[in-house]
Amino acid sequence: MSQHRRRGLILVITGDGKGKTTSALGLAFRALGQGLRVFMVQYIKGKWKTGEKKLADLLRDHKDHLGLDLEIRPMGDGFTWITQNREQDIATTREIWEVSKQAISSGRYDLVILDEINVVMKLGYLDPSEVVAFLKTKDPALHVVLTGRGAPAEVCELADMVSEIRAVKHHYKAGIKAQPGIEF
Repeated sequence: MSQHRRRGLILVITGDGKGKTTSALGLAFRALGQGLRVFMVQYIKGKWKTGEKKLADLLRDHKDHLGLDLEIRPMGDGFTWITQNREQDIATTREIWEVSKQAISSGRYDLVILDEINVVMKLGYLDPSEVVAFLKTKDPALHVVLTGRGAPAEVCELADMVSEIRAVKHHYKAGIKAQPGIEF
């Protein structure tokens, strides 16, 4: 880390293209290389055995040896079309938002990634104004990344950076199923 004080950024990665979570994981990888402590909570992904979760668990098991501090906590119930239960989705979102606020407030992390939070705000499960108000209270040195389609305007306005990933072509449209190491 350089001698001058870090300025924590709010970064939004949105759009209808593939790669929002992947981009956030790239930031996590870069931050770990700089000795930063990283926490990622996943709003949609839950029971899946994703590559990122497997790697985070492996790093945690060897944290003393490697000196890398990465925690990934998948907490979602899956996509809303799987649960088919709006009340459950809202309750799960509220629980994940509480974990998110604790991570942001804890002082334990340098980078907090709120994976797919834009989706739950877009669906009305979490009020964007509540998220914006809370993010305004974060430690000035903490970086926060918000991913997912449909980032609300108020979140984009607050952000220091907004990137929109555009879908040009996707193998799924050609009938190729999700691939380990690419989608999960």
